[in-house]
Amino acid sequence: MNDTRRGGGSEEADGVALRPVAEDDLPLIERLRTDPELAGPFLWEGFTDPRRFRRRWESDGMLGEETGNLVVARGTVFCGIVSYRRVATTARAWCWSVGISLLPEARGRGAGARAQRLLAEYLFAHSPAHRVQAETETANLAEQRALEKAGFTREGVMRGWSFRDGRYRDEVLYSMLRSDLHPPGTAPG
Repeated sequence: MNDTRRGGGSEEADGVALRPVAEDDLPLIERLRTDPELAGPFLWEGFTDPRRFRRRWESDGMLGEETGNLVVARGTVFCGIVSYRRVATTARAWCWSVGISLLPEARGRGAGARAQRLLAEYLFAHSPAHRVQAETETANLAEQRALEKAGFTREGVMRGWSFRDGRYRDEVLYSMLRSDLHPPGTAPG
């Protein structure tokens, strides 16, 4: 793989874009999600099958109806991935739950906030969902700042919501409603 595709970039979020996962991205995605050093303290969930990403990509390009992934890039530079999954809210309604995983050198540079905003805009533009939500551990202050910068609203703490590193963790729930993205009286797009 060409070194110009790996992490980093300018200090600003300028130039951050989302794109479909290409086959050449799979080795970095596999490492990002299975290497404890790259995953970081909040996403490392133990060793898992790295080939699951290739199988998923071969199945649907990682762009399914219920769940999907897009690459976060700055120009041609791979910075990480965003994910989305459909979550039932009632028998007839659902929302999207989103997440992000960036290479260490891309963190703290505004790419996360910009990518999550772009993902919310994309999901609102291409689905009837009224809500996009994100959950993050209470200790993950950088992700909380990124979500707030992206326009998400902090809703509250969900006690004992996730399991990582031998214990249950509290998570903060954030949301963005379609009406938050385009308040009444403003034109979309």
